Amino acid sequence: MAQHWPSRLWIVRHGESAGNVARDTAHALGGEDIAIEARDVDVPLSALGEQQAAALGRWFASLPSEERPEVILSSPYLRARSTAAAVHAASAPSIDIVADERLREREFGILDRLTKLGIERRHPELAQSRLLMGKFYFRPPGGESWCDVILRLRSVLESVSLHYPDKRVLIVGHQVVVLCFRYLIEKLDEIAILDIDAAADVANCSVTEYRLDQRNECGATLKLMRYNFLAPLEAEGAPVTTAPDAKVAAR
Repeated sequence: MAQHWPSRLWIVRHGESAGNVARDTAHALGGEDIAIEARDVDVPLSALGEQQAAALGRWFASLPSEERPEVILSSPYLRARSTAAAVHAASAPSIDIVADERLREREFGILDRLTKLGIERRHPELAQSRLLMGKFYFRPPGGESWCDVILRLRSVLESVSLHYPDKRVLIVGHQVVVLCFRYLIEKLDEIAILDIDAAADVANCSVTEYRLDQRNECGATLKLMRYNFLAPLEAEGAPVTTAPDAKVAAR
């Protein structure tokens, strides 16, 4: 079945979260645990993350009205919803934000809230298993592999194709979500996407943008226009942060 893509698709990682800050603190202190009391779904933006989200909103608002988002889809996690809300308030207040649980953060199961050191000391057999399998296929007990995330994102793309053809769609999610969308949209393989991941972390509030490319009569594709685009933050003087999400060791 032919897919009918949006005319433009933006995929954005949320602003810096309190979890990102807690993770950095844990690593700096050589700790095994990441000190976050809230459920992962309830972890808020940090003060800097709020500044980044506001800057992103102003950047979208600076676009001509005919180039701004017509649809906003967001992970239900608070840090993503807050980022989406900042863009919504600044540039598209007349539309609704649609929360979609398929866009949620990767689930880390038994390794939740542990640093790399914590995993190695408390679950050495899992650390070894992950090293053997590679993080693309490794699934921690009670958690997800990258492939599991990709499976649910396939259905997101089907929904976008069905409901929002020729629309301008903004998706706000998480670091692994951004990378897994690239894997799907660009038809990459394990080596290619892990090379992209190794080259640089997905920056908080960075923009990945695709535009509809009418290549031939047989169909259309989405063409990557920019990845990890940071101009929205730099133009507003908002500091750029690239810390992985709190459970980086389990990515």
